[in-house]
Amino acid sequence: MSIKRYILVMFTAFPLFGGVQNLSLGQALEMVRHDNLELKISHFEEQMKSFEVDSVEGMNYGKLDLTINAMRSNNPLNVFGFKLQSREASFGDFGFSDFLGGIGGMMQASGGDFGAFTQMMGDPSAQAQMLAAQPADLNYPDAANFFQTKITYKIPLYTGGKLTEYANITRALYKMSKMDTGKLLNAKIFQVKKAFYDISLVNLYIRNLKKIMQNISRLEGIVKTMQKEGYAQDIDVLEVKARKSEASSLYNQAVLNRDLAYQFLSFLLNREISTIKEVKSMAPMPSVRLIDIYNDNIDIQKAKLGLRISQMAVKAEEASYLPTIGAFGEYGSADNIFLNDFKDKDSYTVGLQVNFNLFNGGIDRAKVEKAKVKSLQVQEQVELAKKGIALKVTQLKTEILSLDSDVKSYKTQYQFAKRVYESYRERYREGVVSISDVLIKQSKQLEVLLKLQTLMNKRNTKVFELNSIINPGEIR
Repeated sequence: MSIKRYILVMFTAFPLFGGVQNLSLGQALEMVRHDNLELKISHFEEQMKSFEVDSVEGMNYGKLDLTINAMRSNNPLNVFGFKLQSREASFGDFGFSDFLGGIGGMMQASGGDFGAFTQMMGDPSAQAQMLAAQPADLNYPDAANFFQTKITYKIPLYTGGKLTEYANITRALYKMSKMDTGKLLNAKIFQVKKAFYDISLVNLYIRNLKKIMQNISRLEGIVKTMQKEGYAQDIDVLEVKARKSEASSLYNQAVLNRDLAYQFLSFLLNREISTIKEVKSMAPMPSVRLIDIYNDNIDIQKAKLGLRISQMAVKAEEASYLPTIGAFGEYGSADNIFLNDFKDKDSYTVGLQVNFNLFNGGIDRAKVEKAKVKSLQVQEQVELAKKGIALKVTQLKTEILSLDSDVKSYKTQYQFAKRVYESYRERYREGVVSISDVLIKQSKQLEVLLKLQTLMNKRNTKVFELNSIINPGEIR
C-alpha cells in the first residue's frame, strides 16, 4: 500500500475511533435512559422483584412432586414393608413355616389321634413353647430390592388470606423497585443536564477569558510601544505580563474543568463524548404546583405505597387467628423391579389437613399490634414527606429567584467593568492614569466574570434539583 493510500485510510477511519460529536441534550437524555450502567443494574433489580411476585403467586397452585426411591435392605422391618407396599406379602413372610412345623410335630406325636392332638394343643406349656419360637423367615429375611415411583400433589385450600396478602406485598415491592429506578433516572437526568449546562457555561467563560487575554495582549503592545517612546517603564511591562499569566492560569483551569465535565458525561452515557451542542446559559425555571408534586413526586409516591404495604402486613398477621386448610393426593406403585407391573401394584392416598392454633402465649396478638403501630408510623411518614417536599420546593424557588436577581446584577456589573477597563486603557494611552490603575480595573473584570460563572452554575443546579423533585415523568 502506498503512503498516500495509507494516509487516506487513516483519515477515513479516524471518526470510527473518536467519541460522539455535537451531541444534543435530547440525544443525551435518551442515551442515559438506555445505556447508563446504574440504571441497567436497577432494571435487573426490578426483574428479580418480578420473579419474587411469580414465586409467591405460584404457592396458590400447589406443588406436584415426582419421587423415585431405589433401595436394597435386609432389615426385617424394611423387607416386610417392601413386600407390603409391593402387594407381595405372604403368610410365609410372617414365619408360618416355623409355626406349621411345630403343629406337624404335634400331629406326628399324637399318632393320628385327633383327641390326643387336641389335648396336646390345649396344653399351656406346649402353647408357650410354640409361641416362643422365633420365625427365621421374618427375623432373618434375605436382602430385597425395592423400587417405588409416586406422584404427590399438595395444595393450600385456605390460609386465612395470608397468601393473598403476601402476593399483594410482593407486587407492591415490585412497584416500589420501579419507583427506585424512576428516582435514579431523575438523578441521572439531573446529572446529564448539569453536565451540559456546565460545559456550555465554561465554554462561554473560556470565550470571555480569551477576549480578556486578547485585551491584555493589546495592552502589552501599548505598554511596549510607550516604553520605546520613554513613557513607560520595565515594571509596567512586567506588571502586564503578570496579569496575563494570571488570566492564562484561569483559562487553563477552565479547560481542565471542561475536560473533567466531558469525562463525567461520558461515564453517565457509557460512551465517549467529544463535543456537545451548547445549550442556553440559563436553565428555564419549571412550573411548580403543589398538587402536581403531591401526585408525581417519587418520594411521596413511595411513602404512600409503603403505607399500603403496612396495611397489607396487618391483614397478613391477622390471618394467624384463622385456620389453615390444605389437601394432598398421592399416587404410585412399588416393586422389586423398576416400574414392573405398575398398574397391578399401584395405590393412592388422599387427605385433608386443618391446622388451627388455639394458644401460643400471645405471640400472634403481639405481632398484629406491632404491624398496626408500624402502619400508624408510616402514615405519619407520608404526611412528613409531603410537608418536607413542600418546604424544599419553596426553599428552592426562593433561592432560584434570589440567584436570578444576583445573575442579572453581575451581568450588569460585568458589562460596566468591561467598559471601565476599556476607558482606563485609553486613558493610559493618553498618559492620564498609571498601568496599575488599568490592571486594577482589568482584575475587577476578571473577578466579576468568575463570580458570574459561579452564580449561574449554582442557579442551574437549583433548577435541576427542583425538576427532580417535581418528577414531570418525561424528558425536558
